[in-house]
Amino acid sequence: MSTSKPIQNYELLSTLMEQMREAAINGKWEQLITLEQKCSDLVVKMKQTDIEEVLDNDARQHKTKLISKILSDDSDIRNHTQTWMIELQTITQSINQSIRQGQKLQDKYGV
Repeated sequence: MSTSKPIQNYELLSTLMEQMREAAINGKWEQLITLEQKCSDLVVKMKQTDIEEVLDNDARQHKTKLISKILSDDSDIRNHTQTWMIELQTITQSINQSIRQGQKLQDKYGV
């Protein structure tokens, strides 16, 4: 039995999302961005293919399982990136505070 193009696309998307999840877990942000772009490109292609082909019941069930896994991976990615964003925000705030303090010293003492 050959796998339909929509199912192949969902399987590829699932694989990419799993790789993105691993990149997020391991803090590999550049890899995550590269994979996200690949996912975006694939989703654009998938929209037309998904409309054109009617799936049988087994294929629809498989597609549903793949979508559930994709959504689960997406949730994990969001959790990891939100943690990273909070850490980045804390660092940025600390840097900004140091800059403001330096500016105050420079204004006051001309240093």
